[in-house]
Amino acid sequence: MVIVALAATSCKKEPGIGGDASIKGKVYARKYNTTFTNLLSQGYVPDADVYIIFGDDLTYSERIRTNYNGEFEFPHLYKGDYTLYVYSKDSAAIVNQQVLPEDSAVVKKISISERKQEVDAGEMIIFK
Repeated sequence: MVIVALAATSCKKEPGIGGDASIKGKVYARKYNTTFTNLLSQGYVPDADVYIIFGDDLTYSERIRTNYNGEFEFPHLYKGDYTLYVYSKDSAAIVNQQVLPEDSAVVKKISISERKQEVDAGEMIIFK
C-alpha cells in the first residue's frame, strides 16, 4: 500500500524544466529623457535579460537573453505556475528632476495547464 502511494506522488511534476510546454514573448522598450517627459525612441530590445521563477521559488530559476528582435522563449516546461520578469528604469524614481539609479521589475504571471501548451506572454514593456 505504501509503495502505491509513493508511486502516485512521485509522478506529479513540479513547475520547471523537462516538459513539452513553452513560454515565449518579447521585450519592448520606451526610452525617455532623464525626466521622463519626452519619448526619445522605442522598439524591441536585443540582449535583454529575462528571468523565470518556477512555482513558488524565492529566486529566479533560469535567465535568458532576448534575440536580435527582442524575442525570448523558455522551452521544455512542465505544467504549473511561472513568474517572468525583466528590469526597467522606474519612472517613479524621479527626485528633483533626477532619475535615481534604481530599477524596478516588470512582472508577468503565467500558468501552463496543458502538457504541450505554447503560452504567448506578449510584450513586456520597459523604460530605458
